[in-house]
Amino acid sequence: MRLIKTFLVLFVSILFSNLSFAKDLTVGLKSEPSSIDPHYHNLGPNNAFATHIFGTLVGSDENQQHYPDLATSWKPIDETTWEFKLRKGVKWHDGSDFTADDVMFTAQRAPNVPKSPSGFGTYLKGKTFIKIDSHTIHIKTKKPYPLMPNDIMTVKIISKKYGEGATTADYNSGKAAIGTGPYKFVKWVPGDRIELKANENYHGAGTGKPKYKNVLFKPIKSGPARIAALLAKDVDFIDNVPPLNVAKLKTNPTLSINSGASNRVIYLHMDQFRENSPHIKAIGGGKIKNPLMDVRVRKAISLAINRDAMVSKVMENIAVKAGQLLPKGFHGVSPNMKPDPYDPETAKKLMAEAGYEKGFEMTIHGPNDRYINDAKIAEALAQMFSRIGIKAKVETMPKAVYFKRASRGGPNKSPEFSFMVLGWGAGSGEASSPLRALLHTYDKSIGMGRANRGRHSDPSVDKIIQEALATVDSDARGKLLAKATEIAVGKNYGVIPVHYQMNTWAAKSTCSYTPRTDERTIATYLNCK
Repeated sequence: MRLIKTFLVLFVSILFSNLSFAKDLTVGLKSEPSSIDPHYHNLGPNNAFATHIFGTLVGSDENQQHYPDLATSWKPIDETTWEFKLRKGVKWHDGSDFTADDVMFTAQRAPNVPKSPSGFGTYLKGKTFIKIDSHTIHIKTKKPYPLMPNDIMTVKIISKKYGEGATTADYNSGKAAIGTGPYKFVKWVPGDRIELKANENYHGAGTGKPKYKNVLFKPIKSGPARIAALLAKDVDFIDNVPPLNVAKLKTNPTLSINSGASNRVIYLHMDQFRENSPHIKAIGGGKIKNPLMDVRVRKAISLAINRDAMVSKVMENIAVKAGQLLPKGFHGVSPNMKPDPYDPETAKKLMAEAGYEKGFEMTIHGPNDRYINDAKIAEALAQMFSRIGIKAKVETMPKAVYFKRASRGGPNKSPEFSFMVLGWGAGSGEASSPLRALLHTYDKSIGMGRANRGRHSDPSVDKIIQEALATVDSDARGKLLAKATEIAVGKNYGVIPVHYQMNTWAAKSTCSYTPRTDERTIATYLNCK
């Protein structure tokens, strides 16, 4: 009888498991995270992957709309105070209770991670967290701050129990990687695989319960290699399908292709704070005053970019040419700005007016494993710049190396490079995100300009950005953000937008993926029959 009971329990357990989860899932990723630590690097692949393990107070759906995650509600209770009610009954992966103490600890830890290439201070500086009770917190600011839910949406909540005294290495090993998300951390072998298993006690907000018992992420940097792995059924699902292959793959009946518009702008950052820029020389190799500090040169560079050719030839029409920080439809976009036309003749005149009629030499630095066709973009830019007298060579490298050097590889931890290919996805879903991160004067003390690697600075723009961040009225805030963009980008050329990415995912034909405007590849958004 005991044997029969044991068999029945085992049978029911297996049956329940089969009903609860689809079979295991293997995902081919172009870019693996640089860390499991959710606060180490504010980078797309890191933020996307962390969503599997860690929750946020405010969730973000495929269109970057808010939903209740670890907080069930939020509201301003006076001009400078927001109240967040926390979800009760939530368990950490070890079975312990999630409480306000974890939120308080997260707020202290997230902006202060040692050696972070680009941290989360932008979203947390100037905010005072107050614990009201075990499941209520207040967040106070000196001025009215309407974007509180947008900011809080970006920061993953970590366990105080496991986070106290923990280093980034402790998260990478799994020792501290205890979250509340739909999946539990199992193992990370950098460059080879990341293993997760379903959290059967997940609270289910937003994306619902995990659909797969085990998820294996395999970093496959090469686009053709990812496609080959999918066709060979070595993986079930891949992201970042190369634009060149999209049309052909759509004709394959064994595959499901899902494309969607992105909020990510591919842009150029230029050294605007050093007269002697390290990777710029006169023609022939002599010293030269940094020409990128002259707005006429920056405008000439923009006019030298053939954005139509970039979209059609380099991106295979899986992109949209850009004239500002976000595409049409997002909050704070200026109706008055359009992509600069391709006009090399005017560009040459501007170069001459600025005193660089003979041109100059420079190095274009960029990643080769972060954005769609990133290395090809840099090479195409170099060819375009040659037509206005800029002799450019290209140096690309893995993102794990690139971002560290771009942010703090120079003297006194200053940005190392002179001219950079970069991308920015607006985590907040509006123009305040790139404006304060990329174009506000770099000020670590207030968390502004944290990704301003060109160190562009305009006090008038700073003032407008700060006014917008304190403006409760949505329409009025949108106008201020548009005004700041018109000055910082359209007049100052503090950064030069090139194009907006479109993203494509591919899976076996029995599955479909819901594209996200934030480009994230998240297992819970893949639905299989």
